[in-house]
Amino acid sequence: MMSRIRYTLRETFDSFRRNATLTVAAIITAAISLLGVGLTLLSQEGFDNLLSRWEGGVEMIIFVNAGATPDQLDIIETGLGNAPQFIDSSSYCDAECSFAEAQVLLAGEPGLLELIDVENVPTQYKVVPTEGIEIDLLKALESEFLNFPNVREVQFAEDEITLIGQLQDFFGFRLLLLSVFLLLAAVLLIWNTIRTAIFARRREIEVMKLVGATDWFIRIPFMLEGLLHGIIGGVLASGGLWVWNNQWTSGVGEFPDGSGFAALVVTDGYERQVMLIMLVIGSVAGAIGSGIAASRFLDV
Repeated sequence: MMSRIRYTLRETFDSFRRNATLTVAAIITAAISLLGVGLTLLSQEGFDNLLSRWEGGVEMIIFVNAGATPDQLDIIETGLGNAPQFIDSSSYCDAECSFAEAQVLLAGEPGLLELIDVENVPTQYKVVPTEGIEIDLLKALESEFLNFPNVREVQFAEDEITLIGQLQDFFGFRLLLLSVFLLLAAVLLIWNTIRTAIFARRREIEVMKLVGATDWFIRIPFMLEGLLHGIIGGVLASGGLWVWNNQWTSGVGEFPDGSGFAALVVTDGYERQVMLIMLVIGSVAGAIGSGIAASRFLDV
């Protein structure tokens, strides 16, 4: 068993050396395509962060200053309940809820986050309007709510959701499409690398078959080579994604406060999940390319 493992590894790395140019080209193409996949997933997560406050049909948010008394909150809730023709439902996001949301939306503004805690963060009423209501009618309530005690601001979702949705669709689709084409190119390069390696060793393969070597015994080193192409490409892409995300995170921190880009910073370790996905995709792509080539061109 150990002798077979040593043979497989030796033949695999010998093939790397013999086809160095094609191997490097396949790995670089795989890395670039997988980086595109990773950036697509990160950007979509960032846009989802921007939209997180408007989940569940919320189209209006009433921000209340920290320290509002229960009586003042009751006045706001009464005002919400007195407009059933405009408002279908509302929910209160207390200090803990608002602080947790701020950790996501202000992830790219560490300086601002340091100034916020559970004691001073504004709380929120998230409002779901009645079905079919026009936003202009909802905005007519803005001045009324702004006159309530300790109400800080009223925000509406219409413009923000439309813009973010358009950006999400534009960048997500095009980045993913480019990544798919590059990934296909990587598979073809891996396929061509394995084919070249098989042709270069066709006499050795003929001799091995004559002395009783099975197709799978001959095939495995070539398949392992393609698998390693994909894995190495995935590792390089993961490193590139880590650098990109760190640079983006530090760069957004220098943007003006309230620029709206802070929520595009991906937090909570999601980038590690993306790296794992990239490694899996790279492994599958390498295995497919090498498997097809080894199966098709082994009969030499």
